[in-house]
Amino acid sequence: MTNGDIRVRFAPSPTGYLHVGGVRTALFNWLFARRMGGKFILRIEDTDRVRSTKESLDDILQSIKWLGLDWDEGPFFQSERLAIYQEYAQKLIDKGLAYKSMHTKTDSGVSETEDEGDTEERVEPQGEATVFRSTGEKVFIEDIVHGKIEFDTSLLTDFVIMKSDGMPTYNFACVIDDALMGITHVIRGDDHISNTPKQIMVYRALGFKEPLFAHVPMILGPDGTRLSKRHGATSVYEYKRQGYVAPALLNFLALLGWAPGGDKEVLPLSEIVKLFSLERITGKSAVFNLEKLTWMNGVYVAELSDVEIVDLCEPFLMNAGIQCDRQKLLKIVPLFKKRIRILSDIAGATEYFFIEKIDYDKEAVDKFLIGDKARAILLKVKDKVVSMSSFEPVEIENILRGALNELGVTSRELMQTIRVAITGRTVSAGIFETMTGMGKEFVIAHIDQAIGMIK
Repeated sequence: MTNGDIRVRFAPSPTGYLHVGGVRTALFNWLFARRMGGKFILRIEDTDRVRSTKESLDDILQSIKWLGLDWDEGPFFQSERLAIYQEYAQKLIDKGLAYKSMHTKTDSGVSETEDEGDTEERVEPQGEATVFRSTGEKVFIEDIVHGKIEFDTSLLTDFVIMKSDGMPTYNFACVIDDALMGITHVIRGDDHISNTPKQIMVYRALGFKEPLFAHVPMILGPDGTRLSKRHGATSVYEYKRQGYVAPALLNFLALLGWAPGGDKEVLPLSEIVKLFSLERITGKSAVFNLEKLTWMNGVYVAELSDVEIVDLCEPFLMNAGIQCDRQKLLKIVPLFKKRIRILSDIAGATEYFFIEKIDYDKEAVDKFLIGDKARAILLKVKDKVVSMSSFEPVEIENILRGALNELGVTSRELMQTIRVAITGRTVSAGIFETMTGMGKEFVIAHIDQAIGMIK
């Protein structure tokens, strides 16, 4: 097999939002395809008529597109391939390897996404179903992650492959699709290991070539249990809404169960592609650490251009009800780009640049905006600001240094009084740059508001 012959797929079920585990599965498939010059196929396993929804499908496609995991073929929909499954089910019946049954059966099949709650056993209504005869043979696979795994299929009972409603079960449809789509490597969560013996029997019964398997360990929450909704955002796309950027999320997820070697953790996707191999996927479950993701996101945000940050942050400011001037935002972004960890932080970090009335921190007011000294400082600074023709950091620094000498106060007293007066808080970016970014009119308005508060 040459690299160009390699074909992998991501096969989510539109029965819920796309979560972290599913994206990690998609990412590993995509990385392997891009590293080997193969093809990445997208297949939608939508045979669950009751739980499959357009909302879930839209979320899946939207999430994959946002992350930039472009597919080469598809999306293919299993609901449009029913005639194919029926044809192969009939072939098995003709060979005596399957039979029709009126008994109630169950199907424990799941989609190829983790953390979607699809693992519960679903009862097949009473009716005529097609049932595969378990062969009772011993089968094994050389799993790329776990090594040799042996199964004794004599422990398995006969299992349904076509339900009475005409829909295929997971273990049947995925085999037919993988074989006909020429899938060479099945990369999926290791919760699917238990499905593998059934699938191997179907492969062999139909004379299909078996793919290579790489079962990736589960992602766990910080408490050591399987990652679920209670550990974070309910949808991968929700991370976008919260202010995470796609490159950071991909970098973070790539390191959940895969090791590039060395100590470097922040790796652009192009470098991850060059380093990726299935053999370096660890056999141990990875732990999802939101704090680490947030830290990594901050690293990526700091590397964005000012224009990119403005484009990404404007929606968060609007959602917070802040009407911002784009040119003003371009001026102040450099003050915060290395402080922001997620884009939604921008609203809280910059609101005093855009609102006329400051919401003051009470502790800051009690410490710095009290008494005649604070009033004198602000009146003097206001008088100097009003007379300024240029409002750039160097000029602002000069007038404040001049005020310092005239007032006979310490540098800290002067700077902190001004900072609290114009921002409402004791911590901000450099005071000269903050005043320039805020603009002369806003600085004067905020000083007036602070003077009116001083008792």
